[in-house]
Parts: sequence; C-alpha cells; structure tokens
Amino acid sequence: MRVILTESIDSLGMIGTEVEVAKGYARNYLLPQRKAVLATASNRAVLAQQKAKLDLQIAKEKAVAEEMARKLVGVSVTIPAKVSDADRLYGSVGVREIVDALAKKDINVEKRMVLLSEPIKTLGTFEVPIRIYTDVEPVITVEVVAE
Repeated sequence: MRVILTESIDSLGMIGTEVEVAKGYARNYLLPQRKAVLATASNRAVLAQQKAKLDLQIAKEKAVAEEMARKLVGVSVTIPAKVSDADRLYGSVGVREIVDALAKKDINVEKRMVLLSEPIKTLGTFEVPIRIYTDVEPVITVEVVAE
C-alpha cells in the first residue's frame, strides 16, 4: 500500500515522501496515528502545495540534529562494570548503560538512537555511533573499566 508520510519515521523515510508499506502496518498504525495519509491524487496535490512548508520543517529538524551532533562529537563516557579474573565482564554493557552514562553528562538520547551492534562484553575502549537524524551520526567513545 502506498502512503505519504506526514512525519519522519526512521525505518521508513522523511516527512513528505511516498513509500510502500504493508497494508496492515498502514491500516493499523500509520493511518490511525496520523503518521501517514493514503497516496491518492488529491493527497499528492496537497503535498505539492505544502512542499515549501515541509522543506522548512526538514531544514529545522536537520539544524537541531546537527547542533546536537556538535555537542556529541568528542564525548567520552566511562562505564564501570564487574569483571572476572580473566578481565571478562560478568554481564555486558548495553544500550541502556550507555544512555544512562550520557544522561549523567546532561546529554539526553533515546535508546533507539544508539547504534550498538552487539553488547560490549570485554574491558576496553569502543567507538559507538549515535544516529540523531538520517545523515547525522556522530561517534562517541565508551570506555569500559573494572569496577
């Protein structure tokens, strides 16, 4: 089913884009939440009229994202963890711990923004990208130390 997004959705696309989605996803989530409208000729015409407004909104969102990215560049967080004799962590350091460590530095990010491919299970220093916007992904340094 073809729909036009009325707000940006990370997994689908930017506001104002026309995308193909599953019928159930459109009927049960996107349309009732007003995150999208059906891609009809009349809705396309309305979208064309609102194009300038949408471009301005996208530019504002991107400017805010780039400002946040500047705050994140060079940020380093240290996370203490319990380790065994072989310097292996008893648990692991996941997205939640990284978000909490950033929150202690007054940097608020959502869990879905942290692009950690798999939990960290050893001591050391790791580079973790944070996706703030579609093309804006600053990298932070996470250092896992023994508690």
